[in-house]
Amino acid sequence: QVQLVESGGGLVQAGGSLRLSCAASGNIFRINDMGWYLQAPGKQRELVAAITRGGRTNYAHSVKERFTISRDNAKNTVYLQMNSLKPEDTAVYYCAVDLDGLGRIGSWGQGTQVTVSS
Repeated sequence: QVQLVESGGGLVQAGGSLRLSCAASGNIFRINDMGWYLQAPGKQRELVAAITRGGRTNYAHSVKERFTISRDNAKNTVYLQMNSLKPEDTAVYYCAVDLDGLGRIGSWGQGTQVTVSS
């Protein structure tokens, strides 16, 4: 099994920045892609950004040019640098990993709250 622990969420004013981190442990050799999802109240989880082992990235349209996903494979950690934050970015952010190259989410983090005030 793979366990994921997020950190870095909190309260920030509009226009500010946060850096989310997600550290993986357990059977880390099974990890392929890594990514971040968000979930607003009453809504389904949505992909924010994803990154492959080789560093290829994909972003939701709403966060392009503002958020940057990166990973450190030696530390088994994925990051999300969030700049120019807007109130509509407010949500719980979840780390996720694709295990064994199956093309689906194999493990979720517990989530970290991001709140952006106007």
